[in-house]
Amino acid sequence: MSVYQWFVFFLIVQIIHFLGTWKLYESAGRKRWEAAIPVYNAIVLMKIIGRPTWWTILLFIPIINLIIFPVIWVETLRSFGKRSGLDTFLVLITLGLYLYYINYTQQLNYISDRSLSPQNKAADTVSSLLFAIVVATIVHTYFIQPYTIPTPSLEKSLLVGDFLFVSKMNYGARVPMTTVALPMVHDSIPLTKSKSYLTWPQLPYMRLPGIQNIKRTDIVVFNWPVDTVYRFFDTSKRRAYKPVDKKSNYVKRCVGIPGDNLSIKDGMVYIDGKLLQLPERAKPQFSYKVALDGKTPIDFESLFKDLDVTDPAGFMDQTKRDTLFMSALTEAGAERLKNIPGITAVIRQISKEVDNGVFPHINKWNRDNYGPVYIPEQGKTVPLTIETLPFYKAIITDYENNDLKTNGSEIRINGKIANTYTFKQNYYWMMGDNRHNSEDSRYWGFVPENHIVGKPIFIWLSIDPNGKGINKIRWDRVFTTVSGEGQPQSYFKLFLLGLVIFFVGEYFWKKRKEQKV
Repeated sequence: MSVYQWFVFFLIVQIIHFLGTWKLYESAGRKRWEAAIPVYNAIVLMKIIGRPTWWTILLFIPIINLIIFPVIWVETLRSFGKRSGLDTFLVLITLGLYLYYINYTQQLNYISDRSLSPQNKAADTVSSLLFAIVVATIVHTYFIQPYTIPTPSLEKSLLVGDFLFVSKMNYGARVPMTTVALPMVHDSIPLTKSKSYLTWPQLPYMRLPGIQNIKRTDIVVFNWPVDTVYRFFDTSKRRAYKPVDKKSNYVKRCVGIPGDNLSIKDGMVYIDGKLLQLPERAKPQFSYKVALDGKTPIDFESLFKDLDVTDPAGFMDQTKRDTLFMSALTEAGAERLKNIPGITAVIRQISKEVDNGVFPHINKWNRDNYGPVYIPEQGKTVPLTIETLPFYKAIITDYENNDLKTNGSEIRINGKIANTYTFKQNYYWMMGDNRHNSEDSRYWGFVPENHIVGKPIFIWLSIDPNGKGINKIRWDRVFTTVSGEGQPQSYFKLFLLGLVIFFVGEYFWKKRKEQKV
């Protein structure tokens, strides 16, 4: 929905509210017109039902308001003595319209001093649960979101089985665009194949101010622009069309920011012709062929464990067993292999053939030799020709919602002939450190700014999917930071020490308090 459409929708809601509640306002000693003034009517209603004025803010927060509106309906009924289970059921099942019946047909007796305390244990439990859901949803949406690493594309920096906290504040929290959805779940209801949201109505993209801008080499969580993860869609199609904020979450390293000219040469990323310097914690991996002399015995199981090899490796020919293929290995690991007796050569694999599978699918580049490609910056204008159109077609149509038609060499955008295009938002280039085992921007192009979710900041737990028993937990990764200088350091021991100090301090504080009494 556009801003204008939302404005009209908001006015309609205000009219519906006025027509259904004006007698309630009058019965509570207020003026009839106070039920008609947008926002002010909500503030007055909070006073009528005895709830704090700041609850008004919750009515305008997407997702949170889905919880608060039913609470307000019930509280309004109870302020006029309607406390029965039937009244509660009817106001909820009619989405608040039962208030019309009360407003026009019932004797209205306003209770100004009614008790706000729950009447029984069940009501108290429901009240506490709703409060917890509201708080948790606010934290999840605007501050911190948990995330689990599902794939090895950032292996050695982030491992499969890492449980992260993703900060929404660093790049600015994104206001939910999908306004009707279950709180704290993503695109599907857990344990089902049912959607957790309605596609209508949608809010325009809005983002709160952030602490920082996305920098090159930042690890970023974002919504996958060309989402193909199916849970409840027709699997005969390539794409799963979801609202932006309900697309599957991905995590990659940002290697190109708006305005950069990016190229890849023999697997190495260059920005404006200069080699991109990665942080110490980033350990890019490539595929290697390892030649063996066929005579010297090698304990590959111990060797791979020592090198921390996690991706598949095996002989290219089981009969000859003279060449080992390793799908992912760091440069340091490759150097160590060269010094192992029985290994005669370690050769990094660089793609040479043209690969039409890489963006923008023009039979020109491959995953290791790519570009240069310009990363669009908001407000910048680029020439638009049939040759450059493949780079920007998805931006023009999918991400910035224009109508695009071509006729020979003629390009029309929204019905007008276009020789240039000006970008409406910033775009980013995301790649995995595991260069030959990562589906990233090389295959589907730019990541729009409105797809950015947040920045991973903290690993609170890490579980090795291949581990057993207590060894399944990677203790050295528990309570470590994602970014920063030097190698990761676990703060788990400090956390445990802090817990001990807290509980010991609490024990002595209570004992001292008892002695004073």
